[in-house]
Amino acid sequence: MAFEDFKTKDSVVIVYTGEGKGKTSAALGLMVRALGSRKKVAFIQFIKYWGVGEHIFIRDIMPIFEDQLFFFKGGKGFYKAGELSEHHVTDEQHKQAANDTYEVALKHAMSGQYDLVICDEINNAVNDNLITEKQLEILLKKRSEQTSLCLTGRNFPDKLLKYVDIATNMTKLKHHFDDQFLANKGIDF
Repeated sequence: MAFEDFKTKDSVVIVYTGEGKGKTSAALGLMVRALGSRKKVAFIQFIKYWGVGEHIFIRDIMPIFEDQLFFFKGGKGFYKAGELSEHHVTDEQHKQAANDTYEVALKHAMSGQYDLVICDEINNAVNDNLITEKQLEILLKKRSEQTSLCLTGRNFPDKLLKYVDIATNMTKLKHHFDDQFLANKGIDF
């Protein structure tokens, strides 16, 4: 097949999933590529509420890309983190935050105003039953035909792969956390 026989799509659905590191980093790279191509991007986070490097970076570039970039941080932290969590958040508070964040994601994905909507850690929210698999399916089906969608987090549901154009499974080969080392700021988070 010759290159000129290939077609293009108006938009795609991309999934970064798996146990390995790099899902959010890959989504941030996608955001950078889209912004550099003068696309409009909505970056919506479902889990992370604490200060991480990407929040500072996004805050710092927002004035440059003010008409192109929307950022929403709606999470309450890792669900069932136990002693790793510095704040006690009830199951109901986690569910409410995830559902509120889902509504923001759905609104932006359906609006047709964005070329790319990134839902960081949404797969974790589904896996933890903070939002439903059905809600994720609705997001996949109801997004604007001109809006590409990127979904990150562990355990993307296999039965929804039929709605996805590109899926990457980040596989952990080794991680120093298994040897009881915490993540390094600016490198692991």
